Order: sequence, then C-alpha cells, then structure tokens
Amino acid sequence: MQTDCAQIPYQQTGWFSKIVTAYLDEETGVQPFYKHRVTLDGIQAAITARQAFNQNRELLVTELQKQYFGLPVTGKLQNNIQSLSQATTFTVTTAHQPNIFTGPAYFVYKILHTIKLANHLSGKFPAYNFVPVYYMGSEDADLDELGSIIINGEKYTWQTQQTGAVGRMKVDKDFIALIHRVHGQIGVEEYGEELIALFKQCYRKDVTIQQATLELVNALFGTYGLVVVLPDNPNLKRSFVPVIEKELKEGFSHKIVATTIAELGKSYKPQAGGREINLFYLINDKRERIEKEGDKWVVKSLNLEWAEDEMLKELNDYPERFSPNVILRGVFQETILPNIAFIGGGGELAYWLELRDVFEAVSVPYPVLILRNSFLLVEDRWRKKQQLLGFSVADIFKTERDLMDKVVTAKSSNKFELNGELTSVENAYSAIKELTAKVDTTLIAHVESLKAKAIKRLIELEGKLKSAEKRKFDNELVQIQKLKAALFPGNNLQERVENFSGFYAKYGKGIIDVLLDNSLTLEQQFAVLYI
Repeated sequence: MQTDCAQIPYQQTGWFSKIVTAYLDEETGVQPFYKHRVTLDGIQAAITARQAFNQNRELLVTELQKQYFGLPVTGKLQNNIQSLSQATTFTVTTAHQPNIFTGPAYFVYKILHTIKLANHLSGKFPAYNFVPVYYMGSEDADLDELGSIIINGEKYTWQTQQTGAVGRMKVDKDFIALIHRVHGQIGVEEYGEELIALFKQCYRKDVTIQQATLELVNALFGTYGLVVVLPDNPNLKRSFVPVIEKELKEGFSHKIVATTIAELGKSYKPQAGGREINLFYLINDKRERIEKEGDKWVVKSLNLEWAEDEMLKELNDYPERFSPNVILRGVFQETILPNIAFIGGGGELAYWLELRDVFEAVSVPYPVLILRNSFLLVEDRWRKKQQLLGFSVADIFKTERDLMDKVVTAKSSNKFELNGELTSVENAYSAIKELTAKVDTTLIAHVESLKAKAIKRLIELEGKLKSAEKRKFDNELVQIQKLKAALFPGNNLQERVENFSGFYAKYGKGIIDVLLDNSLTLEQQFAVLYI
C-alpha cells in the first residue's frame, strides 16, 4: 500500500460551522467560552489545573482492571492502566457512543488522534505520562443513530425490539444475521474474512453491545495502549454523587447553560440547550427523563416519584441509575479521568463551548478542546480522475457547479463572461444620467430603473451563455458527478457516512498504521489521504 497525504485548513472545506471555524481562528467573540488555547502552553495550563484537583486515581485503576479482566491486554495497555495511579499521568480523551461495528469512519479517526496526541505530548513533556482514552457513551438510547452503518453505499440496520441504553442491549439473532449480510459484501475482499472473524469474535450472542464494542476497540487499538472506559459503572458513578445531588436539588446546570447560550447566541448558533434537570433515570431497558414537579422528582413514563429524602436515598443506594445527559456527561467524564485534552467533532466542540461555567460551578477542571482529525480517503482511480480534471486538493471540496465553472473557464475557447460589457453599459447609463440631470432631475429615477433592468437582462444572458457553453462539456460533467459521488457520498463528508469496514477489508489492519502515521496532533487541519 502506497500513500501520500495533503492537508488543508478546515475553514477552506466549507463543511464546518461558523462557531467551529471561529474557535479554530481564536476569534475574540468565542474566547470567553473556553479555558485553554490549542497549544503546548494550553496543555501545560490544563496540566497545572488538573494537578490541583483531588483525583481518585485508585478507584479508576481498580475499575479498569475489573473491566479488562479476561480480555487480552497488551504490555503497553497494561502499563498505561497502571500508570493512571501516578500523579504524573494524564489522559487525552475522546468520547463516542457504541455504534455497531464502530459506525461512521470518523470514530476510528478520533481514536487515532488521541493515540497520536498522547504520544506527541509524551515527547514534549517527558516529566509526565499521557494515556489515550476512549470514553464510551454506552448509555445513549438513540438506536436509530447507533444501529445502522453504511459500507460502500450499502446500508445495514440492526432490526431489534430492544429498548433503553444501547450499550446495555444484547447481541441477538438479528444482529448475528446482520453480520452474515455484511459478510456477503466485504467477504470477497482480501482482508474481508479477517474482519468478519473479528466481528464474530466480539459480537457473540447475549453479549452486551458495550462489552462487544470494548472487545472490538481493544482488538483494533489495544496494541497502541488505548484505554477504553465504560462509565456505566456504579462505583465510578458514586464518585459523581455530589454533582448529581446538586443537579437534583438546584437544577444548576440548566441555569448556567441558559445564561451562556444567551451570550453565545449573540454571534453563533448554540448546539444544545439541555433541560431543567439534565439527568436520566437508567434502569433495566429504560432510560427516561427525571423531572421536578413541586417538591417531588418524577419519571412520568415509569410512573415513579420521590420526595427529597427518598430521592437522595435512591441516589446513594443506586448511583448507577442516574445517567447524565449531554450537558453533564462531560463533567462526569472529567471527574473520573485525570484528563487534560478532549478531542471531539464539530458538534461536540460546539456544545462544550456552552459548558465552561458548568465545570467551574462544581470545581472540575476544564480541558483543552481539540477538533478531531478528519480524513478523506481517495483511492487511486479517483485520484487519477481528479488529476485529469485539473482539480487541486481544495477544489474537490467545492460544489459540482463550481467545479464545472472551473472546467469551462479553463477549457472553453469562447468568451461568455460579460464583465467588460457590463462596465460599458454602466458607463453609458452614467453619461445618460448626467445628461438627464441637466434637463429634468425628476427623470433620474427612471434612468436608474432602466439601468437596473438592462444590467439584470445582461446578467441573465451571461448565465444562458455559460449554460450553453457547459453543454459542450457533458463528458466532464459526468466525470465530476462520479468523482463527487465517490468522495462525498450523499453530498456529505465521506467520514460521516461510510463505515471503516470497506477500507479495512481492502487494505487490512495496515490502514490503521497509515492513518496513525498521517494523523495530526495540535495542527487542526483536514487530511486528504491518497491510497
């Protein structure tokens, strides 16, 4: 496998929101909403803040050892787990739900980013250890999002009747049948059987999705020392009880976020508003909202209610039944991990920018926020098509219309742009207006109206000329459409649509090493990887 890689700024792709590009550009309007810059100085500041936090490291290590019991653990992974008990060890974390078969390809890219950054920081700060962590959002209950994947344009959906937290769901006969369907597509590729064998090894009947995802991620990334954290854990949640109690009694996070959104919304579109109580009640196959009604807490869908003393007893007896939503999830993560950097996608960064004051309200350190790595994988046949069309790396992110304009402008021998002619018309009407002013000033408005109509008609003519010229390049249009459909399936970024399986089946586990080699650390660029 031969590869080379090019990078362009995220801002030039046109695929990232205003608030994300503002963060990358460190615009003054967004600066009050985060704590540290994406620099080595920012990392050092996060380390200093983390050192002042009373971290229960022994609890974390104990629970990780239980979690990994019976699984194959590489020497590097074991060392990383053990090192978390040391005050000089910090984590670099990404988070994601347990999508079946890892979901969209960016799941892999964000994990590799944590590994690459942890290695990079270990070289830059030799006095400290840095451990890459994947924090699994296994309590998410959105099966519509987590239960489907797309491989080479083919959609596969897990048809199950199970409900509640997806991580707690179990592999059933419908899931096993889904593996067989995937096998039918990728089994013909050189490494397809290898990948299917791995899926069958991890997704065994009656194993929970979070356990299967743990085993799959460990098989793919354990050799790099990646630590997976399963937060659906009663002992880890017990360490979060003071924050949960504060939320139940005061609804503090909603009030803070509402104030932040009001400020942030003056310039940018907020991501998540949250609720008056940002907690779910998690029991068996249910994950339902907790609400406050008068002096009682209720879960309407389960016909449950508690007075204050009853609710606090429930919390202390069963902390695992309390599940933070998006507003408090990050605070829980940063409570249990000695974390100094969080790597997330554009949407994640947007809602983390709403949370700085929530962290401060409970005295939990706020990490450096880093936009995750993005990759566009371009196979050789598509690179050749790109080169034949004369497109640069930045060009391929443009619309079909813009690319067609570029081709026509470069190849057409006819003149169809009326820039000079439009200027001449403008000058002619300026002269007419001067003459009219000398005769009757009340006619000036009429002259302006005639000028506007003439310019409008000429612009319409220019468009028709361009369209007529484009029809002479039908072959190029077809090639552009094929290129865009291959690289941007469904007019979306490849990494947000395609599952990683299609690439693994063709290139084997070596593609992971290639991606890791080409992953960036703090540079914040979009990578186009030519294979």
